[in-house]
Amino acid sequence: MEVRNNIEINLDFIENGLTLTIDAKTKNTLFYVPDAAENGEVEYQLQESFTYDYEFNDNRFSFLKDIVVQPHTRKHHIGTISPNIYVGTLSLFVYSDDKQVGKVLLEVQSLKSSYRSDYRDMLEFITQQCTDLLLQVNSPVTHNFETDFNQDSKSLYQKFTFIRSIMETDEFSESVHKIVSAPVTQWKEITSERDIRNVRRFKNSHIKDLLGGSKRTELSKSHFLRSRYGLKTIPDKLYSSRKVDSVDTPENRFVKFALESFLIFCSEINKRSAKDSRLWKESFLLENKLESFLHHSLFKEISSPHTLKLNSPILQRKEGYREILKVWLMFDLATKLVWHGGEDVYEGGKKDIATLYEYWVFFKLLSLFEEIFQIKKEDISNLIKETNDGLSLQLKQGNHTALKGVYDTGNRKLNVRFNYNKSFSGKKGYPLGGSWTTTMRPDYTLSFWPEGVPEKNAELEELIVHIHFDAKYKIANLPDLLHSSSNDVLEIEKEENRKGIYKNADLLKMHAYKDAIRRTGGAYVLYPGDVSVNRKGFHEVIPGLGAFPVRPSKLNDGIGELKSFILSVINHFENRASQREKIAFRTFDIFKDKPFKGSELHESLPEPYGNNRHLLPDQTYVLVGYYRESNYKWIIEKGLYNIRIDSSRGSLRLGPSEAGANYVLLHTDSESETSKLFKIIEQGPRVFSKQELLKNEYPSTPSQDYYLVYKIQKVIESGLEGKSWDIKKLQEYKDAGESALPFSVTLSRLMKAKID
Repeated sequence: MEVRNNIEINLDFIENGLTLTIDAKTKNTLFYVPDAAENGEVEYQLQESFTYDYEFNDNRFSFLKDIVVQPHTRKHHIGTISPNIYVGTLSLFVYSDDKQVGKVLLEVQSLKSSYRSDYRDMLEFITQQCTDLLLQVNSPVTHNFETDFNQDSKSLYQKFTFIRSIMETDEFSESVHKIVSAPVTQWKEITSERDIRNVRRFKNSHIKDLLGGSKRTELSKSHFLRSRYGLKTIPDKLYSSRKVDSVDTPENRFVKFALESFLIFCSEINKRSAKDSRLWKESFLLENKLESFLHHSLFKEISSPHTLKLNSPILQRKEGYREILKVWLMFDLATKLVWHGGEDVYEGGKKDIATLYEYWVFFKLLSLFEEIFQIKKEDISNLIKETNDGLSLQLKQGNHTALKGVYDTGNRKLNVRFNYNKSFSGKKGYPLGGSWTTTMRPDYTLSFWPEGVPEKNAELEELIVHIHFDAKYKIANLPDLLHSSSNDVLEIEKEENRKGIYKNADLLKMHAYKDAIRRTGGAYVLYPGDVSVNRKGFHEVIPGLGAFPVRPSKLNDGIGELKSFILSVINHFENRASQREKIAFRTFDIFKDKPFKGSELHESLPEPYGNNRHLLPDQTYVLVGYYRESNYKWIIEKGLYNIRIDSSRGSLRLGPSEAGANYVLLHTDSESETSKLFKIIEQGPRVFSKQELLKNEYPSTPSQDYYLVYKIQKVIESGLEGKSWDIKKLQEYKDAGESALPFSVTLSRLMKAKID
């Protein structure tokens, strides 16, 4: 590959002397590739995401304006080419006097050096997965080689690219080489005529030839056979059979048939494609490769098969043969497959590798989740179904569920669902599921909720958790952004934002999923890199944000780190005392009801800080209790307040709000307005016996055996000190002889009874 600052393309096929010059605006982004044809590419190559200047040497010729080409507003024969994110063949149509007069082909490279191998590996993996899924479908699928060539060019190119991805692998070539190097053979009996004088050992079959063979020679009268057996003549030649090692076996016939089937398909594709198009070039190269295989002398000795013994142990187990059998099954089914969504990848010969990576990751995740959750195969059979236009792979479905079932962790049973491109509708009011802002559609969503709980109820009660993943083939800087904490980096980013450059857009997208889609436990980027990043929102594995490397590699795809993360998420769901479970319940408990009119509290209160961090007015309880005037001095001096706990009238019915009260408001006979507010300084009351009260110098003789005793101190907190309350305004207050009965209220409700 030669780096060029500019290239000059000869356009004599349009008009003699016409040339097109292309200049690189960025160094090392323009190339001449001599071996491009071997890979079905164009020799003049640009790079994605860069901009180039072009100029025709004759101002009568120009390109039309589109998303890639921007001609000069006045001088139409010059302009810029900006390939943006798409890679593959770029077709630019040349116009003169508003008439199309020709076409210029350029190749747009991917920025990734592993682009070619990534592209082929991903296509091969997708094809394998499609084959496996087709073989799992319950409805019968025929396996006859019947390819429909009366299809539109996009479908043909899609199917051909599937098949090319299989046959251009090193494994395929090695399999053919193993077969021709060490083919399976069998003993075969060959019958031929031999001179009777060369026959050393006579068999029973020779006796018949001795008596009835043609071209006979008369024996002498003294010959043993004539004198004893009366045989006057013998044939000159006898038919003799022998066993030889033959390669003409059913298995080798199948291999020949498979290669010929591949060749026929490529030849038909080549005939039906426009000359010099990408499809024509790629099918021509593959056709030559298959022909070179079939020219081997081995296949000249092999006849055509009458039947295909696909259950042959040799085809299913022997190296080379089993790979060809698998490829043939993949090929046979792939030629029938209609991939809705594949047009995003194949349209116009472009290689939208970012979209292909998204589909490839889908199958990787599907395989991973199948392995982890052990969901039955039947649950994914609806990925492929028979349609009027062939077998349809249902990938491009906004709410398509790829996998759904119940996973038993051993300690807990969870509903598990894996969606591809699930839409979360926008502007959904709480507690409905979806997004509370705009509609969002992550690439992949993995959802969990308890078994036995309908999904709708799980959404309403904060029991479901969604984990989102987005595939980003071209991403390079997300791990750096997640690791970065420098102010300098933030300043650079801010400056670039002013210029319209948003490097952290993928990170912001993950935040959008996490913050906008209700019940989202995490959002993660999947990219073909090397570094995994897992940022925890609090202390546990979720909620979180991050990135995991998932590479199109047969040896090291990096899926192991993602698998470890999913296993840690499962372990997290097994923990019934997790902080996330507590957050989910508190969220449900707090937001299950809308705030009612009059629940607002605009009063001066202590700030919820330090020792008062728990002070939330509607969750802070005040015990309103009665005291005798003769006991008040003791209460103040000892810092103790006692309440009867027996069943008699005037005793306390102990509930959570009474036991967990934070304050005590005291009143006495005929005292409905009081400012005697005390703070409880111990966690909950203690039980004192009659004797313990007397030891603490209780001023009167206790009438009960046991009492609840709160340790208290006078309130000195700003916002509460010096205030008075009218307890008659509280609903729980009872007069007419029952005013001594203790009760509890929230601080919010108490403040509504404040005397201004």
